[in-house]
Amino acid sequence: MVQIGYTMMTEQAGPRDLVDHVVAAERAGFDFSVTSDHYFPWLAEQGHAPYAWSVLGAAAQATSRIPLMTYVTCPTVRYHPAVVAQKAATVQLLAEGRFRLGLGSGENLNEHVVGGGWPAAHVRLEMLEEAVEIIRALFAGGYVSHHGTHYDVENAKLWDLPDPLPPIGIAVSGERSCALAGRLADLVVATEPERELLDAFDRNGGTGKPRVGQLPVCYDPDRDAAVKRAHEQFRWFGGGWKVNAELPGPAGFAGATTYVRPEDVAESIPCGADVETFVEAVRPYADAGFTEVALVQVGGEHQRPFIDWAEKSLLPALREL
Repeated sequence: MVQIGYTMMTEQAGPRDLVDHVVAAERAGFDFSVTSDHYFPWLAEQGHAPYAWSVLGAAAQATSRIPLMTYVTCPTVRYHPAVVAQKAATVQLLAEGRFRLGLGSGENLNEHVVGGGWPAAHVRLEMLEEAVEIIRALFAGGYVSHHGTHYDVENAKLWDLPDPLPPIGIAVSGERSCALAGRLADLVVATEPERELLDAFDRNGGTGKPRVGQLPVCYDPDRDAAVKRAHEQFRWFGGGWKVNAELPGPAGFAGATTYVRPEDVAESIPCGADVETFVEAVRPYADAGFTEVALVQVGGEHQRPFIDWAEKSLLPALREL
């Protein structure tokens, strides 16, 4: 059975609302939750970008069952990997073992804010690999000093280590990132239902490890309203990772999606209130071999109606997958 998760999308709601939403998702029976980790929204219409790690700490205290996960944190530019290790360990302690650390090579949208420039894609993967090695070393306990190609760590030690340690997931989009994830990750993260990615992950050591996907949806009893909202806030989604990772801000995403039509968005994002339409959108992930799929309800003010509908109608139907 594919587990169905709920996404705390920090780009479309403030911190208190995000915590309220995940509490409701836990009560509704979602199997797990994930949260984005952005400094900017993709589009100005989304309107939010609180600090994900503060939200996670509050969510850990406000919930008791639902697992938490970053989807995903970039541990290379805006955050130093030694700091990521410390905050991941702390959230795992607060969540009493319910936290997973999802990592990725990041987006210029969020990482440019510290003024360090935006490296080429192959360099970003080198940085991610070195960052994971540092995080793993700190998770092992003791003092860590590291002088590598991209990072220095001087006599660092995590004084509050959880047991168990947070599992580490790595986001993939191609052969090289799949090879990295297969070697270094405890689970794989992908936003497209592509079996080829999971096969590459397995070839490099990922066999038997969890694989977590994500799917935006737009529930609304009025399908036309759902399509309009999905186009307004999520028309960036079809741009593809190679484009989306390079754009520097919401204005860039707005420009890149000028000619995206509402009907184009509706082809990739299920809209409305027809349960079967949503089930059929999840099915490719199950068929590709994903073990978990996190749903993203489009629209910060439309979370509670979605969660209520999911509890009554969508989740029971998805359990049959």
